[in-house]
Amino acid sequence: MFRQDEALFLGFVVRYGDRVLGYIDHCPHAGWPLAGQPDRYLTKTGDKIICSAHGALFEPSTGVCTSGPCAGQALGAWPVRLDGPNVIAA
Repeated sequence: MFRQDEALFLGFVVRYGDRVLGYIDHCPHAGWPLAGQPDRYLTKTGDKIICSAHGALFEPSTGVCTSGPCAGQALGAWPVRLDGPNVIAA
């Protein structure tokens, strides 16, 4: 759980190439967390973020849903950055 100002939320981080991107762990279609198991946000091939509940696929670089009931919608961005080896909220 993370805090941004007064808001509390669940979030996750993905490494995409040399970038680190943070997203709010909330499916835009159903409203529940994406991962059915802890830290299971990516497909087996590691090229997409997946909602374990209904299989929607999201582009890791943008959070945009490319397949599934929320196609065209996007995950909420959570601004993060690298500070040496650590990921911190931006």
